[in-house]
Amino acid sequence: MLEKTTRMNYLYDFYQSLLTPKQRSYMSLYYLDDFSLGEIAEEYDVSRQAVYDNIKRTEAMLEEYEEKLLLFHKFQERSKLIADIKKMLQEGSPSRDALKEAVAELEKLD
Repeated sequence: MLEKTTRMNYLYDFYQSLLTPKQRSYMSLYYLDDFSLGEIAEEYDVSRQAVYDNIKRTEAMLEEYEEKLLLFHKFQERSKLIADIKKMLQEGSPSRDALKEAVAELEKLD
């Protein structure tokens, strides 16, 4: 569950501008502020089911955006490459070829 929450938080960060204000609000309250479905329903004077349906639809939309735009995937790849470069530098003097290859991989992501 924590992995899903973390993923949704990242997807929300990357794609929130593509959501409606209500979708942003529900997702923010549910994932960032840890509100329950009941608390959100009470806040907006709607049923828990309406909140649940909205959140599930929004999660699906965020996954679709990621499928098409790959912003989160590229972020993960970029972070991994940067960590690899840092590790190479900490372990001693890396070869120029290894560094060039890592930089080339970074450039491919853009």
